Amino acid sequence: MVFLPTYGSWLNWIESEFAALRYFALNGTDHRTHDEQNTAIAAYIRWRNTRAQPKTSFASDSPIRQWTEYPANVA
Repeated sequence: MVFLPTYGSWLNWIESEFAALRYFALNGTDHRTHDEQNTAIAAYIRWRNTRAQPKTSFASDSPIRQWTEYPANVA
C-alpha cells in the first residue's frame, strides 16, 4: 500500500496512462456512438501495448530508498 498526498495524482503511474489515453483517443473527437468510442480506445490500447516498455522503479536512486529497510519475510 502506498499513501499519496490528496493532490498527488501525478505520483501515481496509472494516471499518466489514463492521461495519454484521453489525449490520443478521446480529445478533439466527436464519436457518434459508444461503439465508435470503444473502437478508438481499443485501437489506442493495442497500439500502446505493442510499444510498451517495462517501468523501472520510481526514484531508484533516491536516498529515501536507502533509508527504508523492509523485512525479508512478511506474513
